[in-house]
Amino acid sequence: MSTFLSDRRARVASALNLGDALLLVGAGEPIPLPERTDQTYPFRADAEYFYLAVQECPGGVVAFDPRDGEREGWVSFVPDVTEGERIWEGRQQPPGVSLATLKPWLAARRGRPIAALGAPLPDVQPDAGQTDRARALFHHVRRPKDATELALLRRTAAATAAGFVKLRDALRPGITERALQIELEAEFFRHGATRPGYGSIIGTGPNSAILHFPPGDRVVRDGDFVLVDAGAEIDRYMTDVTRTYVAGQPSAFQRDLYQIVLAAAKHAISRCVPGAEWREVHLAAAVEMTAGLVAMGVMRGRPESLVEQDAHTLFFPHGLGHLVGLGVRDGSGQLPGRPKSARPGLATLRLDLPLAPGYVVTVEPGLYFIPALLNDPARRERFRDCVNWPLAEQHLHLGGVRIEDNIAVTTGEPENLTAAIPKTL
Repeated sequence: MSTFLSDRRARVASALNLGDALLLVGAGEPIPLPERTDQTYPFRADAEYFYLAVQECPGGVVAFDPRDGEREGWVSFVPDVTEGERIWEGRQQPPGVSLATLKPWLAARRGRPIAALGAPLPDVQPDAGQTDRARALFHHVRRPKDATELALLRRTAAATAAGFVKLRDALRPGITERALQIELEAEFFRHGATRPGYGSIIGTGPNSAILHFPPGDRVVRDGDFVLVDAGAEIDRYMTDVTRTYVAGQPSAFQRDLYQIVLAAAKHAISRCVPGAEWREVHLAAAVEMTAGLVAMGVMRGRPESLVEQDAHTLFFPHGLGHLVGLGVRDGSGQLPGRPKSARPGLATLRLDLPLAPGYVVTVEPGLYFIPALLNDPARRERFRDCVNWPLAEQHLHLGGVRIEDNIAVTTGEPENLTAAIPKTL
């Protein structure tokens, strides 16, 4: 076993402090396609399993017995590859011991509680309390990225940067969102990507205000905002980047809106230091962008008061960012024991905890003109004095701006893993 994996497992064992309980982590099984053929959806092992096994293994189980030691107590059980799988898929026997020996392993430890993570396992009755506790602690211990993970994330950032360069070169009025997606993702693959990390978001014109817009056949028009949110994946680790461009010459209003978001992004990145409460970083960005909207004449009032009223959510309806790594929101959520905020301006936060060295967090402020929000009668009434409604209505089809980088928190200055991707209109 590699040293990094042994170290990782030992760190998990220490953090979980299972006492006399066993730990079982399932990879999961392939899911058949609905056509009733022998085809399945592309298999992806549960992230909790992958973190401890570092392999895609349908049906695999990682087990741990704390009595056997933090390093020695781990066993990777893998199914025996069948002749049919060798013939039809070219599958090779993965490293580990036969899954057939899992039952005897458990029988020898009969009567001890089981914490079960990953995909559910048949014929296993986990202890609910032990499982909930272990899952919360495991989720938290996975948040800091080790050296192996950071190396992968730097590779995904490089592949992502190449894709964005290719897309920017192709961007012009007359090209479709789908054509831009092809250029972007093909370049990811040319630079070592296993696949796109998630469904690429490419929204042009008014589509740039739809937060998770899948690219379609809309043709880019002169003066359109073009928002691209995408990232490459290598060995299950991924980058998550957003850039916003203008096809042709931006208007003064577009330039001002972009500069507000860009300044908020730069300042938020500088605040990504150990101990910084993420909700405070988020709120500081909200105040800064609200101040920019006030200066542009879009909003009215004192920025701090507008944010306290959650009026900023009309134009900035999402959280500032989330953790990223083994999955697009890897390790996000609350600090163990911290409840999720019910306040409208904080309820959309995917992350609510103090930052720590090793965390890799997205910083993605954005400002949008979203008809579903700005045309809502209840919001119009509640925030009637907070917005210059005639000016906002003039830009209902403008779209929006988002700028997103991936930031590694260190004991010193934050490291911007995606700094190589230019941030220019």
